[in-house]
Amino acid sequence: MKRSPFAIVVVAFVVALMLYFAVHQSRRTGGASARLTPSTIAPDFSLESLDGPTMRLSDFRGKAVLLNFWATWCGPCKIEMPWFVELQKQYGPQGFQIVGVAMDDASKQDIAKFAKDMGVNYPILIGKEAVGDAYGGVPGLPESFFIGRDGKIVDKIVGLEGKAEIENAIKKAINTRPAASQASTAEKSSVAQ
Repeated sequence: MKRSPFAIVVVAFVVALMLYFAVHQSRRTGGASARLTPSTIAPDFSLESLDGPTMRLSDFRGKAVLLNFWATWCGPCKIEMPWFVELQKQYGPQGFQIVGVAMDDASKQDIAKFAKDMGVNYPILIGKEAVGDAYGGVPGLPESFFIGRDGKIVDKIVGLEGKAEIENAIKKAINTRPAASQASTAEKSSVAQ
């Protein structure tokens, strides 16, 4: 029985792809993901923004933050971004801030065009693997962490959830109190750049 060279190539490609994802996933699921549970201090980081200046998570100390890892190619991200625009307008005056972290290989210009086309009204940062790893490897996009005013993670959503679930997590983050010694906890949990 003669096998088609095309079929052999396809099978080899699928096997290689499965091995790659298995190794990649096992590397990412160790360490950091086990530590990031509600009440964990959100790891600080420093990333370049689309507007140019570098921003740190600790720049938003005292605010409730929705930290959203996303990519331009991510279909569910395109669904939730308009909700985020509305939620930023609605809850921003209450001390709430959305921070987007673009985790794809698109150029800064392409990410900026995408964000502009989506009407994004919150800061977009250019992601790095080290920051994703600090948050458990970010195995799926979108992935959102809801951080209270005290710098602790209060909730996490992986994948696309409904707007009501996102809004409930935002309210949890807003209803926290700032920590008394945030400066020292931010320094202890900072991601090395």
